[in-house]
Amino acid sequence: MAKSKSSRRWLDRHVNDPYVKRSQQDGYRSRAAYKLLEIQEKDRILALGMRVLDLGAAPGSWSQIASRAVGPGGQVIALDLLPMVPLDGVTVLQGDFREDAVLAQLRETLGGLPLDLVMSDMAPNITGTTVTDQARVVYLLELALELAREQLKPGGALVVKAFQGAGFDAYLRDLRRSFDRVVSRKPKSSRAESREVYLVAKGFHP
Repeated sequence: MAKSKSSRRWLDRHVNDPYVKRSQQDGYRSRAAYKLLEIQEKDRILALGMRVLDLGAAPGSWSQIASRAVGPGGQVIALDLLPMVPLDGVTVLQGDFREDAVLAQLRETLGGLPLDLVMSDMAPNITGTTVTDQARVVYLLELALELAREQLKPGGALVVKAFQGAGFDAYLRDLRRSFDRVVSRKPKSSRAESREVYLVAKGFHP
């Protein structure tokens, strides 16, 4: 089957993307690694010994970075609907965390101990309808915040990928109710034409 013009454009852009090439050279599983590295440089969200949950983790570049940052004394749990190739130092869980069985598996893995950081690079399947897509984005953001409120220790942090649009400002206000400091980041490796930003929330207070 012939590729559409849009898919050819995406493939050309992907192949020629400097961050894609760099991720292959540096051994990261995707270009998304550089978004987290830049956030880490500015906000210092990762440290030795931390317990970290990576939502929407596949293919695993954020988990790679987190595992190296927390060291052998820390813990990284990667959770995604999609299968993910195992990573040293990372516990990989596959499933939908909206389901009770998956949440129970996550809680069992945590062993009753709270998290220092929840990271979410989740994005919904895009339909091309702006209203529908934005509603799905906000829904995922709300799920990540709900899980963070349940599992984070006081003083913990949350990093989420968001898209500016309907519901963004209301979500930001909700986020600020639970965290002392919330900043918005647009990493250099995030494509200029993308509406995505990363919200970094620190100082969780239950």
